[in-house]
Amino acid sequence: MSNQGLLARSLQSVWHPCTQMKQHETFPLIPIQRGEGVWLYDADGQRYLDGISSWWVNLFGHNHPRIKDAIKTQLDKLEHVMLAGFTHEPVVTLSEKLAQLTGLGHAFYASDGASATEIALKMSFHYWRNSGKPNKSKFISLQNSYHGETLGALSVTDVAIFKDTYAPLLMQSAQMPSPDFRLSETGETAEAYALRCAADLENYVSGHHTELAAFIIEPMVQCAGGMAMHHPIYLQRARAICTQYQIHLIADEIAVGFGRTGTMFACEQAHSNPATPVRPELVEGQNRPNKVSDIADFICLSKGITGGYLPLSAVLTTDTVYQAFYDDRTVNGFLHSHSYTGNPLACSAALATLAIFEDEAVLDKNRVTAAYIKEQATCLNDLPIAHCRQQGMILAMDVLGAQPGFAQHCYAEALKQGLLLRPIGNTVYLMPPYSISREEVDYMITSTHQAIRLAL
Repeated sequence: MSNQGLLARSLQSVWHPCTQMKQHETFPLIPIQRGEGVWLYDADGQRYLDGISSWWVNLFGHNHPRIKDAIKTQLDKLEHVMLAGFTHEPVVTLSEKLAQLTGLGHAFYASDGASATEIALKMSFHYWRNSGKPNKSKFISLQNSYHGETLGALSVTDVAIFKDTYAPLLMQSAQMPSPDFRLSETGETAEAYALRCAADLENYVSGHHTELAAFIIEPMVQCAGGMAMHHPIYLQRARAICTQYQIHLIADEIAVGFGRTGTMFACEQAHSNPATPVRPELVEGQNRPNKVSDIADFICLSKGITGGYLPLSAVLTTDTVYQAFYDDRTVNGFLHSHSYTGNPLACSAALATLAIFEDEAVLDKNRVTAAYIKEQATCLNDLPIAHCRQQGMILAMDVLGAQPGFAQHCYAEALKQGLLLRPIGNTVYLMPPYSISREEVDYMITSTHQAIRLAL
């Protein structure tokens, strides 16, 4: 079917996410027929370089043979079984591998990132209730944070366009100053500003810890909040504060996990002095590698966990949290469920994704690619941009003098160049699949330059 035919059918029947549908009266949808590597192809053969990994989920390119084969193999065995009272090999093996990677030994599954946030919030609250501290029922997050759009997740989100309409439905939470380095004072380093924000966090927590269940944070990069990046010292201090005042730290790595920031998980970048580790009770020996569990009591994972192939999310947590629910009384169990929890097909895709990381030195290759992206991005400096910043495979910049509607105009101009971008306000970012070649990086950067120039 032609682009026009599919477009007409889609507009009649599909309500698209984060979209004012009336705009599509004049601003056409792009019907995609297939994908190959970093490229998406429409029905007329036009191709678009996927510069944002299809909303940050696609890690290794479209139509990856290894992930496809894993799903096909699993499809011949078992497509789905409920995880209440039953189990299966893919979910067990995936849970074991995630535990090895994070140091958090208990995995609870859902289908999307917002659901993972809901699980972590509910689990933290219920932990304190089971532990005899029911007053610890409130949450804090960062200013300009984003954790999803279901009601619980939206309650700890601080992006007005998503939250304000639904404010009457939401529980109250408090937002702490963001360590986003762009907010620092003239002459103040990113580290010094992060420490100043951590001091503000401690001041609040010290006065409210008896009612606080958890602090939820996007480590290193607040993605939907404009790719705000911060110094890792903030994570160290946040962990120490949460430990001192007995509140949980929830690491929302839905967007930044699985190599996006340069390490497998962003939390790993909160390096501590081996002689004085952040959580000495968890260090069992010398030369122990950094683990997520050094920083987080919970980690929320989704997006890249299956390489972008099937919906899946997971919340991993500690033995201490798990044991608080292990009881003869059903009411003390974690009574939360999703119909497709631990789906075998999705778990098989996730296992294939992790195998690619293990077998193909992905993180090492990403460092080389990230360095090349940084080098090539210098050509953007003749544009009116500020705060050109990079964290691993994420590059972002703020466009100065951008007028209302800039994001949509830039998106449209990029499509004309054969590039998929999705600016956030005046922030243009690149988050391509890890399989991108040098020639494709060159194309992506050149097309981004042209799109920004034409959109201004």
